[in-house]
Amino acid sequence: MYDNRSKIIVFIIILALILSLFTIFISSESAPAAVSAKSAALYEPQTQRFLYLKNADERLGMASTTKIMTALLALETLDLSENVLIDDRAIGIEGSSIYLKSGEVMNALDLIYAVLLQSANDAAAALAYKISGSIEAFADLMNQKAEEMGLKNTNFTNPHGLDDENHYTTARDLAIISSAALRNKDFKTITSTYKKEIQSSDETRILVNHNKMLKMYDGCIGVKTGYTKKCGRCLVSAAERDMLTMICVTIDAPDDWNDHTKMLDYGYSLLEARMLASVGEFNFKIPVLNGTNDYVSISNTEEIKRIFKTNDSEVEYCVKLSRYASAPIKGGDILGSVIFTKDGENIAVLNLYATENIDLKESKKGFFHFLNK
Repeated sequence: MYDNRSKIIVFIIILALILSLFTIFISSESAPAAVSAKSAALYEPQTQRFLYLKNADERLGMASTTKIMTALLALETLDLSENVLIDDRAIGIEGSSIYLKSGEVMNALDLIYAVLLQSANDAAAALAYKISGSIEAFADLMNQKAEEMGLKNTNFTNPHGLDDENHYTTARDLAIISSAALRNKDFKTITSTYKKEIQSSDETRILVNHNKMLKMYDGCIGVKTGYTKKCGRCLVSAAERDMLTMICVTIDAPDDWNDHTKMLDYGYSLLEARMLASVGEFNFKIPVLNGTNDYVSISNTEEIKRIFKTNDSEVEYCVKLSRYASAPIKGGDILGSVIFTKDGENIAVLNLYATENIDLKESKKGFFHFLNK
């Protein structure tokens, strides 16, 4: 016979099991199934939302995904048209390489292509020596940039990603680094390139991007692969579909290509981008008092795009205009607005600007000139 206390304990255990099963069911409905990665993150950069996380704050080696930061710093620091004399210390570095030679000269932009497409460790080192004079000084620059991004779980000791116990990041931090890099137009162009011919003082090289996602996934725009025995397979991918960008990160993922396909599909099943107003979509005329023209044209000079859950409710808008405008008017004066609402709440305001200058009528100018004497 159970006493009342025993019955209560049994009831609590059964309830806990039911809740556990319910949680598993909900999780299976709301997340991609069976991600092989030790650590993973799915990030939507416009709203800075993480849509999926798995051990995303665990500090791990990042292998050649390190080169995302290396390339970003090179793009921000160097004149991309300048030629770089390859430092002898960059020659013969282990791992993937384009086999740079002593005394060879290569354009800075081509070196960055070699870093991102061929994952060339020697090219990464050559850029580090060019920018900072030493690997250690360049790593300091990388860490300074990471600190500016607000990252707390990332530390760099080199520009290429060869194993070092003090060289680490997290899936969450790597997504944020990649988002910053993709805001650089040159980075985005390079990382989305599948094949590239580069020329040095010594030879012509053909680079082929290691990132299979460029061919496998519709809308893929990069970003970077990585591998060492210690770190496992690392991958950052990004895709753009219908104005919506997704960034996916896996660290130590035996089945990374499938992981990324599932995670990106999951992200696009959750969210969609809507263009609320394109540039010049709203055009009106407002009466002008005492002006050389009777009306002034106004329009929006900006676009507004917002991210919503798929199949979310419709967006409504209300136009607010000045009843009239008094001359003189300058192009760029705000004379109205469009207020966008969803479910009764304001979600965006779009200003309407005068598109022309309207002067005061000559007779009025003279009258005001007389009063000011």
